[in-house]
Amino acid sequence: MKRLLLAAVVTLPFAAAPGASAAINAIATTEDLAALTHEVGGDKVKVEALAKGYQDPHFVEAKPSFILKLHGADLLVVVGRDLEIGWLPPLITQSRNAKIQPGADGYLDASLTARILEIPTGALTRAMGDVHPLGNPHYWLDPGNGRRIAQAIQEKLARMSAADAPYFASRFADFDARLREAEKRWDAAMAPYKGTKVVTYHRSWPNFCERFGLDVIGYVEPRPGIPPSPSHTIELIQEMKRQQVKILLVEPYFDLKTPNSIGRETGARVLVMPPSVGGDKDVADYIQLFDHDLALLVAAIKETGAK
Repeated sequence: MKRLLLAAVVTLPFAAAPGASAAINAIATTEDLAALTHEVGGDKVKVEALAKGYQDPHFVEAKPSFILKLHGADLLVVVGRDLEIGWLPPLITQSRNAKIQPGADGYLDASLTARILEIPTGALTRAMGDVHPLGNPHYWLDPGNGRRIAQAIQEKLARMSAADAPYFASRFADFDARLREAEKRWDAAMAPYKGTKVVTYHRSWPNFCERFGLDVIGYVEPRPGIPPSPSHTIELIQEMKRQQVKILLVEPYFDLKTPNSIGRETGARVLVMPPSVGGDKDVADYIQLFDHDLALLVAAIKETGAK
């Protein structure tokens, strides 16, 4: 049987109340989008995520049964910006579900209202690595974009079920209020560490680092999606020593061999930090993602004296 490129589905079991209208059946490509859809949809929406939070969302492995799940979906929420281009388009086509085809009423590109960074200018070539021509797709790692995504989901759900529009609006307002309170907490925690220099493995963190005032001085990958070479690693170690960088952020799905080697040479803390909901067993929703990551980061900065 031909292998399909997709990942294990994560189900968030939200059942409709007895006597209620049938819940909207939503599929999200990531657990981040599923979590935000649940924040707004509550028990009016049944939502599942295709990629788990501890997986690399660029490369999602598949089960044929997921085509059936897409076939039965009323709504498909995608990250967009070509994040899922390597695995999702054939599945949408094979689902034969007109409601969730790109441009249809049941298709939502969550990036359309988000603030996107690193939109390249000029000609792109393969020598540049896996550069996304539409900008960096890891935009959900700015809470402001999380708010924009949730509002876009609210508006989409209200159009799909007008009778439940006040419910979705109330759910969004509650999430927005909780997110604003959380942002005050996060800003206070990070205030003493503005300008801290870090290195990251992949370009997953530009929105996060801009929002919380971190200075990214380099990457373990010489170019996006290109494995680290010995020469690049040596240059990075030298630069980290020169700038006294003590924090190296690594996503949970990358091999730690090279980061650990860099850490030994530079004295930097190799901090495995999940960029997605579900990337750690203690991260079950969007606000918990930032609570978890910022707690890890602040502790590492304090312990290493990073600046």
